[in-house]
Amino acid sequence: MSRRIALITGAGRGIGFGIARALAAEETNIAILDVLPEDAVADNLETLKRAGGVPLYLRGDVTRPEDRARALAMIREQFGALHVLVNNAGVAPKVRADILDATEESFEWVMKINLQGPYFLTQLAARWMVEQRKNDPGWRGCIVNISSISATVASPSRGEYCISKAGVSMATRLWAARLGEFDIPVYEIRPGVIATDMTAAVKEKYDKLIGEGLCVQKRWGQPEDIGRAVAALVRGDFPYSTGQVIMVDGGLTLQRL
Repeated sequence: MSRRIALITGAGRGIGFGIARALAAEETNIAILDVLPEDAVADNLETLKRAGGVPLYLRGDVTRPEDRARALAMIREQFGALHVLVNNAGVAPKVRADILDATEESFEWVMKINLQGPYFLTQLAARWMVEQRKNDPGWRGCIVNISSISATVASPSRGEYCISKAGVSMATRLWAARLGEFDIPVYEIRPGVIATDMTAAVKEKYDKLIGEGLCVQKRWGQPEDIGRAVAALVRGDFPYSTGQVIMVDGGLTLQRL
């Protein structure tokens, strides 16, 4: 098969869809694992079809071991290979609560989706990638974790989210170290303030902050900005940079006086 195969979690919309569009444009067959009903993302799937290939939509929950296993089994059945895993699916807390008041229920919910599920999906995918690499020295693949500037920027009103993304950063380092012997690079992308459904509820707040200079580049980030960064990694433009962080935040975290 000449086209490479990428599994992207949470790619029915938002940042994940921006990544899917960018990879589809580079002749990559896309498999999507998402909790949304397929008819809710039909227009986005049609967009991917027009880019070439037929996207494989897998409705499932990254927190459920059986859904993770079923997704990889269906990719193996339809495509026979997997070259790229993009761990993108994630949630913010349902309620932004001061860490003095936040609940264990919220902490566990966010952690399971943002960190535990992707960690063990990576384990499954990595085992298959190692198998492919051993069987075919010409096979080439990578893993990309989408974290957040919240991995290092503290937001006491959503502490569980920040901790989950800090965990994703360490997971990136762990998997990069473990898979190095097989030449399977693992990267982390940290988006800044990106215009998606997740940030729609705080649009007015961030419009004001961006206008006042929150970011060096005074605009919202777009899902396409993340897609371009992932495409560069998947193309192999950074073959000697495993374990590294790519900031896509418009200079928000740039230290300034």
